[in-house]
Amino acid sequence: MQTVLLRWQTYMAKFRRSRPLTSEPPLRAELFSVEQLARHAQALAASHRIVNRRGSNRLLARLGRNENILREFKRSTLTVNPNQRITPAVEWLLDNFYLIEEQIQLAKQHLPRVYSRELPRLTSGTSARLPRVYDIVLELISHVDAQIEAGPLSAFIAAYQTSVFLKLGELWAIPIMLRLGLIENLQRVTTRLIMAEKDRALADLWVERLQSMAETNPSLLVVVVADMAKSDLPLSCAFVSSFCQLPKTKYFDILR
Repeated sequence: MQTVLLRWQTYMAKFRRSRPLTSEPPLRAELFSVEQLARHAQALAASHRIVNRRGSNRLLARLGRNENILREFKRSTLTVNPNQRITPAVEWLLDNFYLIEEQIQLAKQHLPRVYSRELPRLTSGTSARLPRVYDIVLELISHVDAQIEAGPLSAFIAAYQTSVFLKLGELWAIPIMLRLGLIENLQRVTTRLIMAEKDRALADLWVERLQSMAETNPSLLVVVVADMAKSDLPLSCAFVSSFCQLPKTKYFDILR
């Protein structure tokens, strides 16, 4: 029982330090048809306000942050307990991580530090101070579920330019911006997976503590339940589903 309690206390301390308070949601919005994409692009062009003077290169810093998060995910996942469950999404990321690393290196290669500083930047909104063309591709990614195809892409850019023309440098930048946007989205998805893995591990420890107390000192089981009530538990889908996987027979043993 002492060993279980010690492991639980240690993990809770690490959990509070490592779990982010907030995370940006994946780029996922209502799926649009080509016609809907065109209308959205026109509305987006009307809402954009830009400044043309040179600014700092925020995209390289953003790419570096995304790379660090993805690499930390790979490192921490490969060093987990071999008995820990690996979800299909995590398994897919690990199997294809070499492709992700390849795209990150290509992004660094094709985004010189000075290049993006010359692009028109937005003055407001969630992409304020970032290149306008970057926000355009983020909007496209979110409304096609990150499934980029030539037809919808061409229609989206053409519709945007019915009222506002993009500069030649912005048009040339679309491929690299798409790569950066997809890496950004992958980082956001991965961050959610990291949080879900931590929540599942925490649920497993609470279950283990409940079981251990039920077996060694059932009269004090209410103390563990009180600790759970006082704890700042992440009532996420991952935590709840993992906690509820405790066999029903053991539930009955605990609650007796």
